[in-house]
Amino acid sequence: MKYFAIIMLTIICVAGNAQHYNNFKVAVYCRAYEVRQMGDTNNYLKPLWNEISRQLKVDKVYLETHRDLIIVNQDTLNIAKKFFRDRGIEVAGGITLTISEPNRFQTFCYSNPDDRKKVKALSEYTAKNFDEFILDDFFFTNCKDDGAIKDKGDKSWTQYRLDLMADAAKTLIVDPAKAVNPKVKVVVKYPNWYEHFQGMGFNLEKEPKIFDGIYTGTETRDAVIFAQHLQPYLGYNIIRYYENIAPGRNGGGWVDPFASNYSDRYAEQLWITLFAKAREQTLFDFRSLSRPIYATDRAAWQGQHTSFDYDEMMQPQNYNGGAPTKPTTIARVAGYTFEKLDGFLGKLGNPIGIKSYKPYHSLGEDFLQNYLGMIGLPMNMEPEFPYEDSVVLLTEEAKFDDKIVDKIKKQLTDGKTVVITSGLLSAIQDKLNDIVELRYTDRKAIVQDYTAGGFQLIHTDKPILIPQIQYLTNDSWEIVSGISGADGWPILHEADYSKGHLYVLTIPDNFSDLYNLPVEVLNKIRQVLCGQLSVQIEGPSKISLYVYDNNTFIVESFLDTETMVKVVTPNSFNVITDINTNQVINGELRKPGFSYIEKNTGSKNVYTFTVKPHSFRVFKMQ
Repeated sequence: MKYFAIIMLTIICVAGNAQHYNNFKVAVYCRAYEVRQMGDTNNYLKPLWNEISRQLKVDKVYLETHRDLIIVNQDTLNIAKKFFRDRGIEVAGGITLTISEPNRFQTFCYSNPDDRKKVKALSEYTAKNFDEFILDDFFFTNCKDDGAIKDKGDKSWTQYRLDLMADAAKTLIVDPAKAVNPKVKVVVKYPNWYEHFQGMGFNLEKEPKIFDGIYTGTETRDAVIFAQHLQPYLGYNIIRYYENIAPGRNGGGWVDPFASNYSDRYAEQLWITLFAKAREQTLFDFRSLSRPIYATDRAAWQGQHTSFDYDEMMQPQNYNGGAPTKPTTIARVAGYTFEKLDGFLGKLGNPIGIKSYKPYHSLGEDFLQNYLGMIGLPMNMEPEFPYEDSVVLLTEEAKFDDKIVDKIKKQLTDGKTVVITSGLLSAIQDKLNDIVELRYTDRKAIVQDYTAGGFQLIHTDKPILIPQIQYLTNDSWEIVSGISGADGWPILHEADYSKGHLYVLTIPDNFSDLYNLPVEVLNKIRQVLCGQLSVQIEGPSKISLYVYDNNTFIVESFLDTETMVKVVTPNSFNVITDINTNQVINGELRKPGFSYIEKNTGSKNVYTFTVKPHSFRVFKMQ
């Protein structure tokens, strides 16, 4: 009997423990709308949870206490907390500080004494129930009532809101929570629209020092049909940016399945988040994970053994006991994706890339780095100027640093390379005259022919609109030109200064026209900007490159067809190995070209392979 009791206790403990992935945690966020129903365990909570957890391994749930003036009562919270803890699931709290999310995300007015009392009380209530809680996307203010207008005074709305919300973070959220529960960890989740944070009061400079941690919204959905028009690469880039703002305290990424026309788009958002080495992946939300799988979720390119293989995903599965059964909801899309990722993420080092300086509260050429990521330039945005790097990218955002020209000069006199965009040139050209006399004119050009280091015209089917940049002949030089008729203008321009090199990258008026640049032009841009990295790609746009500090890298295609890609490395590497298939690809030696850029680069090894539609390949350089 003694041994029988021990065996039974062991079985109970094992059954109660959540199953885990090895390289990251998975959390499910539960809105107040759903949490308030969790008091009905048998008819609501248990069947839904069983359906989700048989298709997906979950470590943690966030139980929301408030959203849209709905406050979940204490009895219901007690039932929900016990339900998940009994199953070995970590439990944390959540707050969404909206009065009415459907009413254009109506927020609290933090200048209003009554609203301030409500926010403080919500923080105290949540801290009483949980040792950790997270603020969903909406810890900002869009309030412009008469009280806010009076309170603002002569400040700009941006400065007023930055000051107001930094104060609210401390006096209404963190301090009251810790007064109730000294060990509580308070985390703020920042959404995906980082360029415009300052206008609504999200304070990336001060708030990460006030909160115990931050979190990242990596949802990009569909760039065409969804109003934000966020490029898929943002899901990676934003994780790295927030990690650089709060090193070691960026808790993870947050994805939802909305506005995605096919399952692959949901899976892409999940794996891009984890390519950035997010520690935790939160799935929003409990309700959405029960959405059925539809026949239309199978994309047109399926059947080619792509990275997300719909037919393989639909094989029977069960993580919470019983016979395996066919997947029924998109929880299995997430579970299948995580299994794929967990097999190789531990073999990757720390992400590295091209440092791009974005000062706090800056804007200009909005979200441009994500478009650049989509043409194969691995981005690594920083809130501080990256003096140590030999190649630095500066977009129009850098104009918010009033010492930016001095910093550019220092890099150049130190023998380094600085690449500025045409947007930044427009903003600082008068101050830049001491380095090079360039003019961003008011004129535009429609181009669809190019030269890229040679005398042969490269024609494309799609014309793009670019600003015309003027320069002094033989003082600086066109590396890549856009041609229309008998005239042309710089696409990539270079000027020597001291021991360094300043490049100007011309950005089309429509940023997505970067995708219409020919391969030869893209390769020349990559050659310059990836000069500090041990790997660069050659090929069409909508191919992204993710680089890690242990000689590993990922190449991902967002194209609908199988595509040939080349990878270029120093000749110190002579093979690359596909980590998932063990395929070995030998390099072909390429001697230096005769162009100004190429003649000093040394010999390279070039590797050729194909990438399937909406798929990725993971390599080790040796």
